[in-house]
Amino acid sequence: MKIMTKNFKAFAITSLAIFALASCAKKEAVADDSQVETVYAVNTYKTKHGNLDNYLEFGGDVGAVSSVAVLPDMAGKISQKLVSVGQMVSKNQTIAYVDASLPGLNYSASPVRAPISGRITSFIPTLGTQVSQGTVIANIAQTDDLEIKVSIPERFISRITMGQEAVVTFDAYPGEEFVAKVFEVSPVLDTSSRTMNVKLRLVKPDSKVKVGMYARIRLVTESKQDAIVVPTSAIISRDGKPYLFVISSRGNPSKVRLTAIVQGISVDNKTEIVQGISAGDEIVIKGQNLLDDGANVNIISVTED
Repeated sequence: MKIMTKNFKAFAITSLAIFALASCAKKEAVADDSQVETVYAVNTYKTKHGNLDNYLEFGGDVGAVSSVAVLPDMAGKISQKLVSVGQMVSKNQTIAYVDASLPGLNYSASPVRAPISGRITSFIPTLGTQVSQGTVIANIAQTDDLEIKVSIPERFISRITMGQEAVVTFDAYPGEEFVAKVFEVSPVLDTSSRTMNVKLRLVKPDSKVKVGMYARIRLVTESKQDAIVVPTSAIISRDGKPYLFVISSRGNPSKVRLTAIVQGISVDNKTEIVQGISAGDEIVIKGQNLLDDGANVNIISVTED
């Protein structure tokens, strides 16, 4: 009986020792798990100096700088047409004749002459058409000298100045850009539409651009040279203020620093950074919303353009 008691005591002591060791091992494992830090996967962008242009977009019509309507000197019928649309004519060249004769009265045909040199852009009447001194026989334009007419809404007129540069595109030539400049700004607004008329001229005339074409105009209103420009989506807001996450140290893992910034203009998902970072800094552009100051990150890819 004593022997059994001794054996039971030895078994109990051994069991307690094993339980105590297991409990210590479990506590150590829990402690080790609590020391593991999260590493976030991110994409980054290496900043550099660049240019950023703010602009307004409008539509306009291409027209000739010089365009004249041709009127006959006498009323009568068109008896002869000497030109056709698209033909070049010189000043005082006869383009048609008008016969003013009436039953019992015969008159010599009256010539209709071109008031300027240029290209016939329209020739409306057909032979036998009755015209008066107020009927437009034709339109003549100097198509080598073109302008683009734009109507600017009142709210934007403070941003329009003489000599302003614009990029012009046409549906007929997708992907091709033409440079134009503002050469005329109306001093008054149209009271019915509340718009201001502005005219632009191509810096380099191009025969591909025709009278009557519709132009899509991107008018540059503000240009920032050698600015630090970052993707707008990289900027986060904390307590209502803008920040960027900057890579503070590279390693395995790397670390980030939450950096307050001052923003400039924003155009097409690009933002000028006036203060806070320098050219060459590496910022987080994807995965930044989960980060905090000093967080560990694994850089998946770096964009440099």
